[in-house]
Amino acid sequence: MSEAKSAESRPYHHGDLRRALVDAARRLLEAEGPSALSLRAVAREAGVSPAAPYHHFKDKAELLDAVAQEGWDILSGLMCDAKRGAEGLHQLTALGIAYVCFARDNPALYRVMYDAARDKEMLPAEVQDNKDSAYCMVRDTMIEHGADPTDDIHLELASAAAWCGAHGLAEMAGFKQFDHLKEALGGERQFLEAVLNHMGLFPNPQHHC
Repeated sequence: MSEAKSAESRPYHHGDLRRALVDAARRLLEAEGPSALSLRAVAREAGVSPAAPYHHFKDKAELLDAVAQEGWDILSGLMCDAKRGAEGLHQLTALGIAYVCFARDNPALYRVMYDAARDKEMLPAEVQDNKDSAYCMVRDTMIEHGADPTDDIHLELASAAAWCGAHGLAEMAGFKQFDHLKEALGGERQFLEAVLNHMGLFPNPQHHC
C-alpha cells in the first residue's frame, strides 16, 4: 500500500484536521527547524494524505502564519498567568520574564512568529488589537500602574520600549558572559528581573510628552 493511501486510511474527525496539521508543524519545527516544514512533510507527520493540508492552507506561508498565531496565543496565555501571579509593578517585570522564558523554551517557534510578522512589515492585527494579546497586555498593565491612557504617543513608545527590551533580553540572556551575574544574583530568574528593572522601561506617571 502506498504512503498516500496509508495516510488516507487514517481517519480524522471533521474540524480536527487544521488543529492536527498545526500540531504536526510545531513538532517538525521543534525537531528539525523551519527548513523542514513543507505541506507534504506536515501531512506525513499528521498521518493524512499529501492533499489534505490544501483544505486549509494554500501554501507553506499560510501554514507558517497559523503556526505563528499559535505561538502568539501561547505567549499571551503565559504572560497572563505571570501577571496574575504578581502584584503591583512586579506585574510588569513578570510579563517580561514570561516573554523571555517563552523565547528560551521555544526558540524555533519564537523565530517563526517574528519571521511571519517581518514578512508583513507589522505584527498581526490580532496581536496589536486584541485586548487579551501579549502586546496589549503590556500596554494595559502600564496604564494600570500609572501610565496616562490619554497620552497615546508616550504610551505607544513605552509599550514599544518594553517590548523591544524584552526581545533583546530574550536574544542575549543565554550568553555565557552573563553566567557570573546569574550566579551572583541567585539564578536566571533573578538575573532577568534585575536586567528588566535596570532598563527603566516602566511608565512614569509624571511624564508628559
